[in-house]
Amino acid sequence: MHNYPAIASRLKRAEGHLGAVIEMLESGRPFMELAQQLHAVEKAIGNAKKELIKDHIDHCMEETSAALPREFRYLIEEFQGVTKYL
Repeated sequence: MHNYPAIASRLKRAEGHLGAVIEMLESGRPFMELAQQLHAVEKAIGNAKKELIKDHIDHCMEETSAALPREFRYLIEEFQGVTKYL
């Protein structure tokens, strides 16, 4: 099962935060505040992208591993574990 609702929730929060940053920009807030908030938005979107990729890999691997012998399932589980470091 995909984790799309959680990923969509992350992106909606980032979208709201980006809107706040745009308002900050339009109201003339200091550069450092803007840079910090834009960095936070960028990280949030990047994390959502990583979660989407990890979710896709996990989903594909689960479907594939069901038909494989046990010794190959271990390799797939190890690969899935590595994806958290992307």
